[in-house]
Amino acid sequence: MQKEAKILGLIGMAMKAGHVASGGFAVEKMIQSGRAAAVFVAGDASENTKKQFRTKCEFYEIPFAVISDKETLGHAIGKEERSSVALDDEGFANAIFKHLKSSGGNDIEN
Repeated sequence: MQKEAKILGLIGMAMKAGHVASGGFAVEKMIQSGRAAAVFVAGDASENTKKQFRTKCEFYEIPFAVISDKETLGHAIGKEERSSVALDDEGFANAIFKHLKSSGGNDIEN
């Protein structure tokens, strides 16, 4: 749980710094524009949503992970439930994946 709190804290800091897109349309737009450094999808998102973003991330060669749940992910960025978030900052993305890998990660793909 402590590792998850650290990861969500980093996502929150990235949001405050203006490096986060949230929600399906905004995340998809960031992926397709080539600005996304990492994409995170909530564990309780639909299988279709997970598959859609996993496929897009594989195609665009963007690191992808399934983390936490929609409510917690949304809360981390100061919003209501969010199924997906994308970061456009390599530093934040690398720090988050470092913590995910050290904790065994939920569903990390690169």
